[in-house]
Amino acid sequence: MVTYGFIGLGIMGAPMAKNLLAKGFELTVWNRDGSKCAELVQAGAKQASTAAACVAASDVTIAMLSDPEAALAVVFGPDGVLGAIDSTKSYVDMSTVDEATSTKICEGVTGAGGRFLEAPVSGSKGPAIQGQLVIMAAGDAALFQECELAFAAMGKKAFHLGAVGAGAKMKLVVNMVMGSMMGAFCEGMALADGAGLSQSDLLEVLSLGAIANPMFALKGPAVMKRDFPPAFPLKHQQKDMRLALALGDELNQTLPIAAASNERYKQALASGHGDNDFAAVYNATKSLQ
Repeated sequence: MVTYGFIGLGIMGAPMAKNLLAKGFELTVWNRDGSKCAELVQAGAKQASTAAACVAASDVTIAMLSDPEAALAVVFGPDGVLGAIDSTKSYVDMSTVDEATSTKICEGVTGAGGRFLEAPVSGSKGPAIQGQLVIMAAGDAALFQECELAFAAMGKKAFHLGAVGAGAKMKLVVNMVMGSMMGAFCEGMALADGAGLSQSDLLEVLSLGAIANPMFALKGPAVMKRDFPPAFPLKHQQKDMRLALALGDELNQTLPIAAASNERYKQALASGHGDNDFAAVYNATKSLQ
């Protein structure tokens, strides 16, 4: 039986790891803050002392980390992933990073004899808990096939998009669209409120038209309550907007709508909303009135 490791037990990683355990996978876990492993250990996982130890105990190790800096540190840092990679080990990075970061990690892992797959996801805390993520993988095609059961435990559909970098780029495009949509939605909610209209009426009108979508229905009540518990932290949304805009610069693709949206996320971040849900960009929108 293939054994799995899981590195990174934050808002997304913890429920993803729990779903693997619930489906009967043998799992070893590691997190920089070891206390976050306790619930998973109670559910049947083993706890590793370092990232390298997690890899050493596993055939396939999955990582779900917050940003490129964290992803690189876990692989190349002291007691990191590369310390245990050899020809019997595979590494699947499900973090949201840029193509350059993913390529560097791939080169490190494959250079040590291991196999590599990038597999960022679309979906936030709720879909992670429900095992309904969309997985955008790229890299080793055979490893992708071998991970299909694990991906099925964590998501509702997994795509293999080609060579390493394709998954990272697809995820940035998806999150750029999502962030821009949220910015426009919050402006609409603020404008309706400023015009003396009911925000709940606006939500219902939107739900009945061609632009109805689950995100507006999910985030609308949070906007009305001004309560933003983090399903997807705003600081991560701003990071993804920044990386998407950098990709646009690299490809000489103008992205004026995304660029304008990013400025509003930067404003919300500077105002102290980084750890709130990304819908808290509404607070920056409303504060301009």
